[in-house]
Amino acid sequence: MVPGRAGPGALVAIDDAVKLQFDAGRATTLRLTEAGVSLPDLTAVFITHHHSDHLVGLSDLAMSWWLEQPAPAKAPLPVVAPDGEAATIAEHLLDVWLAEMTMRAEHTGRPGPAVIEVRRFAAAPTPQEVFTVGAVSVSAVQVRHEPVTPAVAYRVDAPDGSVVISGDTAVCPALEEMAAGATVLVQEAFRPDAVSPGLLSDPEAIAAYHSEVGAIGEMAVRAGVGALILTHLIPPPASEAEKAGFVDDVRGSGYRGPVIVADDLNFVEVATRRRPKKPAT
Repeated sequence: MVPGRAGPGALVAIDDAVKLQFDAGRATTLRLTEAGVSLPDLTAVFITHHHSDHLVGLSDLAMSWWLEQPAPAKAPLPVVAPDGEAATIAEHLLDVWLAEMTMRAEHTGRPGPAVIEVRRFAAAPTPQEVFTVGAVSVSAVQVRHEPVTPAVAYRVDAPDGSVVISGDTAVCPALEEMAAGATVLVQEAFRPDAVSPGLLSDPEAIAAYHSEVGAIGEMAVRAGVGALILTHLIPPPASEAEKAGFVDDVRGSGYRGPVIVADDLNFVEVATRRRPKKPAT
């Protein structure tokens, strides 16, 4: 944990009508509120894998979503997750809060308790559509985060552009296929040369299932990615010079597009005004 940085999570908003939250790490609800997002306006939440740092904020998000609902309450909050531990955890996440939410509902006369509608899908090695709303589609592909399986990356395709969220993964062919032609790639990044001795319990194990920053740049070149947003940063940069080190490593791999080393609440507008290339299937 690092002061000023919440757990993993990214919001993709399309024309203020569709709001898709990817992962729900610690303080997700707080960050969404600070970004001016009305929680009842969330369209769906997507989970990449069952590591706790990507899920621990989901119960807070679901209950806050319920408490802020105008009457009558909306349908259950859709949570899209690969079939496996992530989906199972999501299904039981609110069990411990059932009595508390029931008391709140009875006291206020509101429908309750909060309900999560988990939409499972079988993770596959090639991109597949897992969610649609209007002209927006979301695809998923299984990526490399062993021993955590399944773990997936997501791609959002909308009329004005496309965004890929890597989740936690080593650079791999499936992620590269998913990122082909993407307007923006939101990519976890590991910079081994910046790791201080003793910072990580097992640097080699961490490196094996995260994305080394130079390899990210090489993949982005091959895939024709429009812009890179680096997040889930290992190690978290403590200065502008350390952030610049991530950019320098990407540049050293040949990538020349825009690179953002993300801070919490960073916002990037995607508006290509053309239909993006769909991932190969």
